Amino acid sequence: MNRNNEMNDSLLSEEEIDQIVEQQANDESAWESSIFVQKNSTSVFLPSEVATKAVFFANLHREPNVEAWLIRVIQERIQLEEAAFLQIKGELVKDSSK
Repeated sequence: MNRNNEMNDSLLSEEEIDQIVEQQANDESAWESSIFVQKNSTSVFLPSEVATKAVFFANLHREPNVEAWLIRVIQERIQLEEAAFLQIKGELVKDSSK
């Protein structure tokens, strides 16, 4: 038997893994210590006029801080862009199949 077959034979199925995890779920000694992961942050330069308006609208929308408001606005814009992209892509695929 070659090494690849040995490795494939020793792999657990998803059901077997689930069963082991369920058995060990409440056994603290079965788990490694927790690790903490921090996201890398980034900086973005905003012209002062844009930053001032962002602060104004963050306060208007009662966001805890301007960063939270900017994140929400950017996420909403990305969702709009993705939806528009998918719509156009669908139309192009539909047109090309004619």
